[in-house]
Amino acid sequence: MPDLRDPFPALARRAWQALEVVHILSYFAPESRQATDAIGLKGYWMGYFGCRAAPLGAVSAATVTATFHNFHPGMVARAVPDVWSYATPEQLIEARLAGVDAALRRIAGEQIVEDPAVRQATDLALEAVAAVRGPEITGRPLAAANAALTVPDEPHLALWHALTVLREHRGDGHVALLVAGEIGPVEAHILSIASGRSSAELLRTARKWSDDDWDAGVENLVGRGWLRDDWTLTPLGVAARETLEDDTDRLAAGPYRVLGAEQTAELTELLTPLASTIVAAGVLPFPNPVGVPAPGHD
Repeated sequence: MPDLRDPFPALARRAWQALEVVHILSYFAPESRQATDAIGLKGYWMGYFGCRAAPLGAVSAATVTATFHNFHPGMVARAVPDVWSYATPEQLIEARLAGVDAALRRIAGEQIVEDPAVRQATDLALEAVAAVRGPEITGRPLAAANAALTVPDEPHLALWHALTVLREHRGDGHVALLVAGEIGPVEAHILSIASGRSSAELLRTARKWSDDDWDAGVENLVGRGWLRDDWTLTPLGVAARETLEDDTDRLAAGPYRVLGAEQTAELTELLTPLASTIVAAGVLPFPNPVGVPAPGHD
């Protein structure tokens, strides 16, 4: 049960719903694929795993599987560590930014480079990121790795960088809760599907777990009393899912506590038009594997 006296978990969720749309542009925009193709990578997934893992360094497939949490290990192993023979982590970080730069300029227009609202949002997001230090970064490998990168000079890219740190900070906390709750990757997907956040067909295709894996996940959740055989959540399952999301918000709230309630709300307000522009461009699928709703839809 969330603490209704504490506004920051709810503020963190609203901020995530806007910033996630901006962040995941890098996974769906054609410019991102073009940027990784240009440095010799083979296929979408090599680009995805390479670019997202690059801040960690030339890590193993096992490390990527563990930190990303939700992909079949064999799927990861088809791209990692092979990706590091095509490009260094530093080259992939540059390619990632090049793709985001091209996509944002196309979708939002060249004026995004000088947009005062973008500059204002960047300042606020970087202030929040400055809080991702010390205890806030402990146990959050993807957030820590991204926070350690050099902040880009261009405001729109500095904004994307800061939002990525905040996004991975939230994601690392979510993974910690899944591990603590003994919720495996497939079980997490099933809960997302059963709650209407994601599509079963999409997640089966995008995460590569076998039919046996899915069947075992269903059996596990049915055994816990969370799921019915028809993939609908029981009252216990609804409560477990809500607790997971509430706790994710709570663990994500730290940077926003430092930023302050008023400025966090301002950051979300500044990001929402950009997020809406990205959605209107038709780049992102809804529902999507991440489970983020379109702006204005909880």
